[in-house]
Amino acid sequence: MLRIYNTASRKIETFKPLSETVKIYTCGPTVYGFQHIGNYASYIYWDLLVRTLKLDGYKVKRVLNFTDVGHLTSDGDSGEDKLEKGAAREGKSVYEIAEFYSEDFMRNFRELCLTEPDVLARATDYIEEDIKAVDKMTANGFTYETEDGVYYDTSKFSDYAKFAKLDLSGLQAGARIDFSDEKRNNSDFAVWKFIKPGEKHAMRWDYLGRPGYPGWHLECSTIIHKELGEPIDIHTGGIDHVPVHHTNEIAQTYAMSGKELAKYWLHCNFITIDGEKISKSLGNIFTLDDLSERGFSPMDFKMWVLAGHYQGTRNFTFESLEAAKQRRLNWRNRIALLYQSTAEPGSSSNQDTFDKILSAVNNNLNSAEAFAIIDTSDLAMDDWRKVDELFGLSLIADSPDTDDSTKSLILERQAARENRDFARSDELRDQLKALGIVIEDTTSGPIWQYLK
Repeated sequence: MLRIYNTASRKIETFKPLSETVKIYTCGPTVYGFQHIGNYASYIYWDLLVRTLKLDGYKVKRVLNFTDVGHLTSDGDSGEDKLEKGAAREGKSVYEIAEFYSEDFMRNFRELCLTEPDVLARATDYIEEDIKAVDKMTANGFTYETEDGVYYDTSKFSDYAKFAKLDLSGLQAGARIDFSDEKRNNSDFAVWKFIKPGEKHAMRWDYLGRPGYPGWHLECSTIIHKELGEPIDIHTGGIDHVPVHHTNEIAQTYAMSGKELAKYWLHCNFITIDGEKISKSLGNIFTLDDLSERGFSPMDFKMWVLAGHYQGTRNFTFESLEAAKQRRLNWRNRIALLYQSTAEPGSSSNQDTFDKILSAVNNNLNSAEAFAIIDTSDLAMDDWRKVDELFGLSLIADSPDTDDSTKSLILERQAARENRDFARSDELRDQLKALGIVIEDTTSGPIWQYLK
C-alpha cells in the first residue's frame, strides 16, 4: 500500500484513490531550450510513482503539459517570454522553437524509458479553455482588469497563503511580481496578459478587444479541468513550484469551480552539481547528450537518480555517476549469470524478495532502500523482470543472452585452452573483449560477463 508525503498536509499519508482510475498531473517543460539533467530527475521520480501505482493494481491516467506560450523569464508577471527569447537566440519562429524542443524532450524521455503520459498537452491547444476560465473567474468576482492584463485578486481567496504557508503581511512589493499601482495586493498575479502597442509577441489571441496571451499559471488549471476533471488524485512538480505556480493553480481552480484541485501534492527537491546550483553562469549545465559524450548512458543517469530519494537534496558528481554505472553493470552481469545457469531462466522466483522491494518503494518511493535489497538478494529471472517493470532500467533488454556467433567464440576459446593453444585462446579472448564480453575461467567452465 503506497504511502506518500503530501505537501498540502506536510506529512506522510496512506494513498487512497478518489476513483477506480488514479488521475495524475505533472508540470512539464517550458520548451524554449534543451532540458538539463536536473529537469529530467523529476520526471524519473514521477515515472517511479506511476510504475508503483500500476504494480499496486491501480489504473492510471496521467497528463503532462508542454508550456509553449506565456511563461515569462520571471515566475511572476514580468520579463521576456521564454519562447520569444529562444526564437531570438536561434533566429527561428516561436512555433519552430516549441516544436524542436518538444521533440527533443520526448527523445530524451524515451531514452530514459519513462512511461509515456496518456495525454501530452500543449498550452497553445487550450486557449479557448483559458478564455472561458478567465470569464468564469471574473463572473465569480475573483479578477480585475488593469492596463497590462487581467489579475487574480488573492484577497478574495481566504486560503491563498495556506498551501505554501506564505506570510502575505510580510511580502515585499516586487518579491513575487513587479509592483504596480494598479495591483490591489502584492501577491496578485496575471491570468491574462495584454500585449502593449509595439511589443514583440508572436503568439497572441484577442480577448476583451485587445491582443494578449494567457498567464503561465492558467494553463495547468485549464488542462486539468478539461482532461482530468477536478479534484485529481496527485499533482507532481518541483519544490520551486510550491510558493508561486502551484499556489496560483489552487487559487484559480477554486475561483473557476469552487473545488479542490488535488488531494495529494508531491514535490521533488533540487539537484546540485559539485555542490553548486545548476546555472549557466557557473557552466555546470549538463544534458543527457553531454553525459553520453562522456561515456554514460541515460540508464546510468536514471540509476543515479533512483539511488537517492525525491525529497532529498542530491549532489551530482561524475564520480557518483560512475558508481551508478558500475552498479547497473553489476546487476546486468548477475542477469548474464542466470542465462548461463543450468536452471531455466525465470525459474525459482522468490516472490517474497520482490514483495520486499515493492514494499520499500511503497514507503514514500524509497527506491534507495529497494536498491539495497536488490544488491543483497538472490533474484531469479522473473524477479529481474519485475524489477525492470518497477524501475524501467532496461536491465534485461541491455543484458540479453549471447547470440550464437558469440557462443561459438566462447566454445572455440575453451577448446583452444583444452588443446593448450594459448595463442589462439588469447586471440579469441581479445575478439570477445572487443564485443564487450569478458571471460572468466572457472573450475566448472568459462563464465562470460559484460565489460560495460
